[in-house]
Amino acid sequence: MTPGLADSNAIASAALTAVSKNTQCASAPSWLDLSLGGGKVVCIDEGFTGPNGTIFTLTADAAGKLSAIHSSLTISGPVATKFYNNNTAVALAHYAGSAISTFKVSADGAYTPLQNFTYPGDNHGPKPQQDKAHVHEAILDPTGQYLVFPDLGLDRVHVYCIDPSTGNITPHEDLKSPSGYGPRHATFWSSSGSSGNGTTYLFVIHELVNKIISYQVGYLEAGGLTFTQVDEVSTYGNKTAPEGAAAAEIVMSPDNKFVIASNRNNTIAMVPNPDPSNSTEIGSDSIVTFKPSCEGKLNFVQLVPSGGSFPRHFSTNKDGSMIAVANQNTNNVDVYARDLESGMIGNKVASAFGIGPGALTNVQWLED
Repeated sequence: MTPGLADSNAIASAALTAVSKNTQCASAPSWLDLSLGGGKVVCIDEGFTGPNGTIFTLTADAAGKLSAIHSSLTISGPVATKFYNNNTAVALAHYAGSAISTFKVSADGAYTPLQNFTYPGDNHGPKPQQDKAHVHEAILDPTGQYLVFPDLGLDRVHVYCIDPSTGNITPHEDLKSPSGYGPRHATFWSSSGSSGNGTTYLFVIHELVNKIISYQVGYLEAGGLTFTQVDEVSTYGNKTAPEGAAAAEIVMSPDNKFVIASNRNNTIAMVPNPDPSNSTEIGSDSIVTFKPSCEGKLNFVQLVPSGGSFPRHFSTNKDGSMIAVANQNTNNVDVYARDLESGMIGNKVASAFGIGPGALTNVQWLED
């Protein structure tokens, strides 16, 4: 994928117009992160062709043109970032490198290595995809004190406590997933939102069984987190997961009312070909929506086509009224309207095909 920015003003005309293309994130960019603000775009290269990955900071000018200003080599295979400690540090999850790494981050987006944690190959899960540790994402808890890292290969979610004075992180007891489930991504949630008064839950999506498990989260006085399972649901809602399907992303909606997730390698409907020169319909994977109860249970809302194959990533705009889906294998981004009250995803309002020379791995909204 070539990282780029889409012109949101083109949405009304049902087209996304590329205003910048940038190849400085090397040959295997896997993730985009806009947490630093100020027009900064962070991307990471998995480093398929060498022994290392790389993290980059790019800036977008007023016209949307991207330029790299900082970079640092990492352990191989970075697939996700999470900024923490008021954006003065960043944690990386390394799928191929079986590791977690952290960096100090300067105000202008430069990186200084902090720590590396590499996991041995033993005690991995029973499935072929679980040949070793495969750390897949980094998630910050609502208090800003802990980072958690789903590990698809070891059937665990690693838990680390943050030292706010240094940015260093210290391991605590893991959350153990059921054998062969393959935890991929996760999101925290509280019914009270950011007020901090409600019970905290962690929703973990499992790639190898297409299930989401809800855990009630407890905070130990001596440090560390506890997890009590309260629910387990299929990522297909009221349907049976197809053989070979692979759940992917999971996020909370901006209004804190809905859980949204994506399913790959399944066809739930035939849709128009994203290639405007091809009239042959294609099979589409899916996006699923749930509404969490106050007890952390997930109530099925909707299952809809993603508009293409392998929706590895998606994101909503700031108010949640639109959702952009990156379909990896069909190389298309589709933008859909989304009803804030019901959480329902509606009509397609914009699309783009063939944005870059390779597969699409991430899509983000850069808004004022």
